[in-house]
Amino acid sequence: MLAVGPALILVSPVVGLVPGPGGLLVFLAGVALTLRASHPAKRLYVRAKRRWPGLGHWSDKGLRRPSHFRRLRRERDAAESQR
Repeated sequence: MLAVGPALILVSPVVGLVPGPGGLLVFLAGVALTLRASHPAKRLYVRAKRRWPGLGHWSDKGLRRPSHFRRLRRERDAAESQR
């Protein structure tokens, strides 16, 4: 799985030449596989999330990360308790 993710990232510009959003989807699939299999990639991802929290929100949502759903549930519970 670790080799498939970077391979998809490298192939995405070629797929991007075909009409449609295929290149973007292949790139995102490669990033998702790389993040799941590589510890250095995860550390780089965490640093990027701290620097750009808005992008981190959308990437967590797209990757369906458990931490994203815990954070949403915690925020929802805090908002309900303030009522």
